[in-house]
Amino acid sequence: MPKTLDTTTDGWLCGLAGVLIFSGSLPATRLAVLGLDPLFLTGARATLAGALGVLLLVLFRAAWPERRELWPLVIVALGVVVGFPLLTALALRHVSSAHAIVFVGLLPLSTALFGVLRGGERPQPVFWLFSALGSAAVVAFALRHGADASPVGDALMLAAIVVCGLGYAEGARLSRRLGGWQVICWALVISLPVMAPLAWCFMPASFAAVSAASWWGLAYVSLFSMLIGFVFWYRGLALGGIAGVGQLQLLQPFFGFVLAALLLHEAVPPAMIAVTAVVIGCVAGARRFGRATPAPVRAG
Repeated sequence: MPKTLDTTTDGWLCGLAGVLIFSGSLPATRLAVLGLDPLFLTGARATLAGALGVLLLVLFRAAWPERRELWPLVIVALGVVVGFPLLTALALRHVSSAHAIVFVGLLPLSTALFGVLRGGERPQPVFWLFSALGSAAVVAFALRHGADASPVGDALMLAAIVVCGLGYAEGARLSRRLGGWQVICWALVISLPVMAPLAWCFMPASFAAVSAASWWGLAYVSLFSMLIGFVFWYRGLALGGIAGVGQLQLLQPFFGFVLAALLLHEAVPPAMIAVTAVVIGCVAGARRFGRATPAPVRAG
């Protein structure tokens, strides 16, 4: 019994570490796109993280994935290695990181919805009520602040949340068989043949004009957001349970707001905090009435 309790606690701590790391992703991306092309940033972060992923797989002699696990790994790669980084990088050319963080409040809901589609879960009817309320809150905020926001940026952020939710749900489902950290490492390896040429093609003609802040942003999203964060996150899901640990994502917007204010000196209006609180409450209610029956997982 003590061993089970320790394992569960370890899962929650790992999940919290992952959320804290992910909270810096949007502010760091915002810094990076100030001096780097979004397509180069997307390719470079995945290439750097993929090279480190190869080293980890070789160092720990990870088993090769089975054939049935290849397509789910491709989905993970398309969602969290390519889709979310590229769409958010493009969006952050139109909106501030603080504004983009509002949409991250929908990420647990997006993950849960794809858990229904991909995992066959059947939540209670109240689940869909909270889902609708949370979505309505975000739409209302976007419409209310249409003069200050960008329709293009908002559309890109919504698309990013959709593909990331798919990547999270598929990765969480796959981690039950493949293990925790191996999921993101193999997804990065699969992405290398596309991401490396992308980074090369959109490499800046001269690096002299790129600020140090942009390089620091690239370093953070490559090392922490693209690799280390997922090592903690998928390990947390594997040890603590997908449904339980997944709720820690609800804290991510708050952490992101603090980082955006401290690092980028971005203003965070009260309305933005209020709508995030509403979204978090709705997502928490939706998760409360969603039925989850996780299968045994490997700690990986």
